[in-house]
Amino acid sequence: MAFLMRLNRCAAVSRGVLAALFLGMSGCVRQKPSVPAAGFSGAELLPPRSKAEFTLTDMHGARFDFRKETDGHATLLFFGYTHCPDVCPVHMANIAAALHQMPPEKAKEVRVVFVTTDPDRDTPERLRSWLGGFDSTFIGLTGSAQQVADAQATLGLHAAQRDTAGGMAYGMNHGAMVLAYTTDDSLRVMYPMGVSRQSWIKDLPLLAASRGAR
Repeated sequence: MAFLMRLNRCAAVSRGVLAALFLGMSGCVRQKPSVPAAGFSGAELLPPRSKAEFTLTDMHGARFDFRKETDGHATLLFFGYTHCPDVCPVHMANIAAALHQMPPEKAKEVRVVFVTTDPDRDTPERLRSWLGGFDSTFIGLTGSAQQVADAQATLGLHAAQRDTAGGMAYGMNHGAMVLAYTTDDSLRVMYPMGVSRQSWIKDLPLLAASRGAR
């Protein structure tokens, strides 16, 4: 099973009908999701998938084993880039706002992992500064272009590609989905661009308390 991703230049996607979204928008899956996802605002994968295994470099220069470092935590995984004009900052801002609404002890149970698809410009320093503007707990990962492409391939995603139409101010064609893992390390829900802040406020506690069926 692989995700079918239509490459676009970070175009914002209204939620609309999730069934249609999963057939035509970026980050889609071949298997049929339930709509809606058992109380979630995203679309649930049936059955859930095991957590991806890949290792990249974090914002402090240390190796980061994604599966190991997020084991047992509700985890949101997103591939994007800091120069993104719309999808990436909107997702990060809404997730951060939702985390800030949660009791601190519950918010600590959630891991947010942002993997740059633009390692040439997104240095560790840039990732720390940009992600820190949303939430200091957000984890930024980078690596060589090949390492990032391999991580996406592990998930069944097409590698993000550079759109050079803007010259030096290029964009990155990448998926707009946030991949959500439950505490048993199951990939259970996928969130498209357009999920509201209130939906994240509702869903994050559910993700932290939910266990995907094997």
